[in-house]
Amino acid sequence: MNEEEHGGHARGPHDRGLLLIGLFKLTKAIFFFCIGVGAIHLLHKDLEDEVMRLALKFKFDPESRFVSLLLDKVDLIDAHRLRQISVATFAYSALALTEGVGLLMEKVWAEYLTLILTASFLPWELYELARRPDWVRLSLLLINLAVLWYLVWLLRRKKLLGAK
Repeated sequence: MNEEEHGGHARGPHDRGLLLIGLFKLTKAIFFFCIGVGAIHLLHKDLEDEVMRLALKFKFDPESRFVSLLLDKVDLIDAHRLRQISVATFAYSALALTEGVGLLMEKVWAEYLTLILTASFLPWELYELARRPDWVRLSLLLINLAVLWYLVWLLRRKKLLGAK
């Protein structure tokens, strides 16, 4: 039986690379879902009060530059923007969940979906890294380049094996 007869995935030992990428995508799905829930939670609250409450809870000086910067930034966020944030993060979470589950099930369509989505975000990641370089942005870029490389390698390998 070929791959298609098994519902789009190979039988036998599971691919550890796909397992790792799938778990990474599921972690991203959970993270962005939590951001969406947080945005909804803040919808009808005074964001400045929430920042001050958190600053005090985590023992930040309410007069510090960090807290002042946060207060300046949250002043730009209104209910409409919070709704936009929640919709966008829930949509991205659903996409990452689809990728993750598909990869864990070793579905070829999920490999292509992840390849396309990962490649499509690279220009934005490069722009963000150039704009504000830091270790987090660099690490995310390197992880996504590794995912991209692995999926290209895997799909080419499958194509070569299928041609034999």
